[in-house]
Amino acid sequence: MKAFGDVKHIAYAGIDALILYFDGATLDEANHACIRWLTAIENGNKQFPSQWSWLIECVPSYDSLLIVFNYELIDSHGVYKALEGLQIESVHSSLEKGAQATIAKEDSSDTKLIPVWYGAPNASDLSVVSKQTGLSIDDIIEQHTSVIYRVYAVGFAPGFAYMGEIPTKLQCPRLGTPRKRVPKGAVAIADRQTAVYPSESPGGWNLLGLTPSDMVTHDVHGSTSRLTSGDKVRFVAISEEEFKAYNEG
Repeated sequence: MKAFGDVKHIAYAGIDALILYFDGATLDEANHACIRWLTAIENGNKQFPSQWSWLIECVPSYDSLLIVFNYELIDSHGVYKALEGLQIESVHSSLEKGAQATIAKEDSSDTKLIPVWYGAPNASDLSVVSKQTGLSIDDIIEQHTSVIYRVYAVGFAPGFAYMGEIPTKLQCPRLGTPRKRVPKGAVAIADRQTAVYPSESPGGWNLLGLTPSDMVTHDVHGSTSRLTSGDKVRFVAISEEEFKAYNEG
């Protein structure tokens, strides 16, 4: 299938799915394209449900979008033609028309705040990170809270959001041997990314602290991830007392 617009490559993922890979000079640029396409497809499905009745699911990631379809209603060529018909403006052409201002506007929109008790006893590798990076513990906290992160993908576990990129000075590799148990709410870093463990699970990232915020909400309709691809997030340091009082009352 021939690529078009922001789509630099299209790959088959079985008989009922296609993966769109997006172009971009940076990961952020490619991810912006991914989210634009996701939004356009979702809007098309809402406005013309009969025309998109074949659509089962869209799964965004860093620079790609998995599109799962009902192969009894449409084939891959039909999906390709439907996507081609969306005619989404490409990153490059829109940047030429001043889309950098549009991206800046997007980045200034609502940012989700996640409070963190840095150094919580059952979720702290601060001394390990300090040795690996040469930063003091105060510097680690300052570096981690200094960035507005972008959610590139949600996976591994429900509500586990991969966010980037952390400051270069703070980057350090995953643990050599993953833990069997990481507590719910653990805020962690690995390589260029940061994340929050939404529930207790195994994990090999470096732990910085705990958040009292739930990453997944549950109601009669099911479970919902607090963070989705394209969200902007900032971490905010809180004290132990604030952590303990967070969900009281």
